[in-house]
This record gives sequence, structure tokens and C-alpha cells, in this order.
Amino acid sequence: MQIYHDISNFKANKPILTIGAFDGVHLGHGKVINRLKAIAKERGGETVIFTFYPHPRLVLNPEQAKKDLRLLTTIDERIDLFDRLGVDHLIIYPFTFEFSQMGYIDFVKSVLVKQLDIETLVLGYDHRLGQNREGTYENLVALSNECGFGLEKLEALLVDDINISSTKIRSALSSGDVDKASSYLGYRYRIEGSVVYGRQLGRTIQFPTANIEPTDPLKLIPREGVYAVEVTLMGKKYKGMMNIGNRPTVNDNPYDKNMEVHIFDFSSHIYGREIAIDFVARIRDEQKFESVDDLRSQLEKDKEQALEVL
Repeated sequence: MQIYHDISNFKANKPILTIGAFDGVHLGHGKVINRLKAIAKERGGETVIFTFYPHPRLVLNPEQAKKDLRLLTTIDERIDLFDRLGVDHLIIYPFTFEFSQMGYIDFVKSVLVKQLDIETLVLGYDHRLGQNREGTYENLVALSNECGFGLEKLEALLVDDINISSTKIRSALSSGDVDKASSYLGYRYRIEGSVVYGRQLGRTIQFPTANIEPTDPLKLIPREGVYAVEVTLMGKKYKGMMNIGNRPTVNDNPYDKNMEVHIFDFSSHIYGREIAIDFVARIRDEQKFESVDDLRSQLEKDKEQALEVL
């Protein structure tokens, strides 16, 4: 897959292109990409994804975005997912305030037609282009006829009669339903980060944990609780269980939120190492126990349940 941060050197044969943020690169996005590939095969063209970086909200309303914008995928994760889906070309266009002011007619004519020379534009069922999202599918039909490119609109992909969207995946994760989120994504939800120093309390009760600091501070963290997870560390995969929350049994500060993972059958020192966590199932809510012994007893039960799930 060819990656472009500057379209001045873009080259593709009969570009079959779609545009979007593609947060999550979920099954709905996969349907669009599969259609791109089918059209490219029919017409002897190549598939092109046109996406943006940074996220538009970080440019248009940065302070608010830092407070409430939460992403399903980092840009590196999206690149990897597009590559796995067999996309030929990926344009990561720099999103600026000036670019946000461009109308859809100017964008189509000056960028898509003049610079990229698109053969066909494929749009998701609810996608709009340009300033104030004025570039609806209906408006683009006349423009495609004028400029001589094909235009196709795809309907929403249904899973259990529910339209897939990044918003619904975020909602599932925020409620702790990682199983539903995975069914929408087509893969297990992942958080990547590094192992940082914690209070080292877990080792005193025979459940040492690695505290995780996410690589991207805007990455969405699932609901507080205990999860069965798969861990990728130093090129190997392990089973484990993760707690998200403030550890109320041993911590009096309700605002001290963290992510810590206990890796089964593992004892190496890994501070500073890169780590990836894939969420498999939610086991229970986080809760406060009367004593550390009660906590240890529950963790033994959690481990048994996690191993059954995994």
C-alpha cells in the first residue's frame, strides 16, 4: 500500500476513491472498501482512501475536542487496517482550518479531479463533502456528470438489523460491551501503550500487574471493570485480565483512574516496554472489598473465568 501525506506526487491508475475519517475501520467501512476493490477490478483501476490527520475537531475546536473526543483507532492502527484490507493507496491529507473552509465544488474540482484525476467516487450512505457538509450525494450527481467521473452511494451495512457506525461502537465500549464492539469492528478492540510504574501493590497479593499508559491520550478507554484480554508483548501473545478503574479496595482517591493488566504465567520486568491489549470479554464491575484477602479471593475467581473465556 502506498501512503501519501502530500498529493503532489500522487500517481494511480484510474483511481477508485472514497473519503472519510474511518475511525475504527469497522465492518461498514469494510463494505465500502470491498466495493472499491470490485469497481477497480471491473474497470482496471486502483483503490484509494482519502482520510485526514489530525482529526477535524482538533483543528476546529481543539479545547473541547481534548475534553470529549475519543477515538477508536490511532492513525497508525488505521494504516495497518487499511493495509490488511488490501487498499492500494492511502492519502492522509493534512487537515487545516483553511482546508475546512473549502466548499465541496472547489474540493471536487481542484483536488479530486484536477490533482487526483479520479475515475469513480464511492460514498458511504451518510457521507457529505465540503464546508458545512453541503456536498450531499444529490448535489454531487450533477457535479460528477459535469466533471466526468463515476459516482456511487452505498447503503448502511446491517448487523442484527442495526446500522454499524463509529458512534455505536463507542457506545458499546463505553458500556463495557466489548463483545458487541468486536462484532461491529470485525476484530477485537485494541489499546496500545507502554508499561509505566505503578504502586506495585499487585505483587504483594500474588497478582502483579503492568500499568498501561495509552500511546494516544484520545484513545477511547472501555467502561471501568475487569476484562479478559489477550496481551501482545515483545513479539509474543499472552492471556491475561485487565482492571480499568481506581482500585477502590486499596485506593482512596476516586479520581485516580488507571489501566493495569495481570499477565498469566509471566514474571519478567517490562517497565518501558510497548504493549498491546485486545479486549475479549467483560467479567464484572469494579468493586470495593472489605479486605485485601477478599480481593485476592475474587481475583482468583476472575482468573478462572478469564481463562474459560480465553
